[in-house]
Amino acid sequence: MSPVRRCSRTACGRPAVATLTYVYADSTAVLGPLATYAEPHCYDLCAEHSERLTAPRGWEVVRLTDGSAPSRPSGDDLEALANAVREAARPQERAAGAGGAGGRQADPMEVARRGHLRVLRSPDN
Repeated sequence: MSPVRRCSRTACGRPAVATLTYVYADSTAVLGPLATYAEPHCYDLCAEHSERLTAPRGWEVVRLTDGSAPSRPSGDDLEALANAVREAARPQERAAGAGGAGGRQADPMEVARRGHLRVLRSPDN
């Protein structure tokens, strides 16, 4: 027997990605992420059948999203990542030289810097 669970729909052999459960007392169909194990009163559905799911008239469909699925990065996230890479790739000498010409001023307590870590002068000195 294959370890991959298949769609419960007749004649559909695609792998299941979601689990459908009916809550008859609330007239609700709940479609969520694939359950960890197959249960007798739940239906496993493939991506196509889970997207096209409709409920009987008067019923509500609740679609639960999988929180563990990675979300797509936004344009702002990608821009921030690119800026961080540019900043990290900038040579230290050029970064130190730019500090005196309108850049941020060096901390008088700072002795050395390596990446985001700083070595500070002891307050006793």
